[in-house]
Amino acid sequence: MISSHSGRQHTLGDIAELLGSHIHQEHYVGGRPTRAAVAMIMREVPDDLEILFIERASVERDPWSGHLAFPGGKVEQGEQARQAAERETWEEIGITLESERYLGRMSDIVGANLPVRVSCFAYAAVTKEINPVISPEVQDVFWVRLSDIGDPQRHQTARVGFSDRTLEVPAIILPQPGKPVLWGITYRLVMQFLEIIGTAPRLQNGVNQVH
Repeated sequence: MISSHSGRQHTLGDIAELLGSHIHQEHYVGGRPTRAAVAMIMREVPDDLEILFIERASVERDPWSGHLAFPGGKVEQGEQARQAAERETWEEIGITLESERYLGRMSDIVGANLPVRVSCFAYAAVTKEINPVISPEVQDVFWVRLSDIGDPQRHQTARVGFSDRTLEVPAIILPQPGKPVLWGITYRLVMQFLEIIGTAPRLQNGVNQVH
């Protein structure tokens, strides 16, 4: 469980209810942005929740090479976004989301640096043993406690490399040693989730602004 700003402990049932009542704000960019879908997978641990992240493999010509993300990918022709998120999760890390608990959907996010529109679907891991089997597209899979993600001290402005450019962006320094910072679309989805469940950290100097 995780505490809201009111001090109340959230359960996964609470999160499903909050996501169910979330008013979707779909944002579009000009032209025809690529559709993509990802899965935010969480599980309960004593006095907290954990969220699953992947570290993408280093692949030439992939602008997100080596970055942190949720499992997911492109929505293929004829697919619904949620179907794509579940298919890509199976292909990338071998987890069958149809066997887990669906919690709800967040508002779509449009990329600030590439013309992509991303839908995010939340799931609770209810299977007793979750054993990811990573594909060549993924370098690592790991869980992060929500209390660490929401720790204001971990929210900083960071310099990151993206498509042969260097950007200064709001980011989260995760407790796992040696991992890249969490930034970009995945950061924005995480911040949106924290806002929805009422646990977003109160940050100074605009570090938590959406970019």
